[in-house]
Amino acid sequence: MRSLRIAGGVEAASLAVLLVNLFTVHAQVITSLGGPLHGTAYLVVIAITLLTPAAASTGARALALVPGIGGLLALRRIRRHTRRCARGPARSGTSPRTTA
Repeated sequence: MRSLRIAGGVEAASLAVLLVNLFTVHAQVITSLGGPLHGTAYLVVIAITLLTPAAASTGARALALVPGIGGLLALRRIRRHTRRCARGPARSGTSPRTTA
């Protein structure tokens, strides 16, 4: 999970830098360095998510394909699924409503 967190953060941060650069000074150096960094981080996020067993049943693999924030979305979905599995199966019939 650490590698997905790092790759997702790099993916989001590099996209933010590229967009800020685009709407402000549009420096070619930032574009030349940030573009390949963002693309590599995006591919790493997809690869890590595909190799993570917990991502198979949660839909995290599809979320990883979202450019820019897909890594963070996939990480959130995997963590939520892992926490839910650690708590055990949901109990049914525990509604506080009573029938009269």
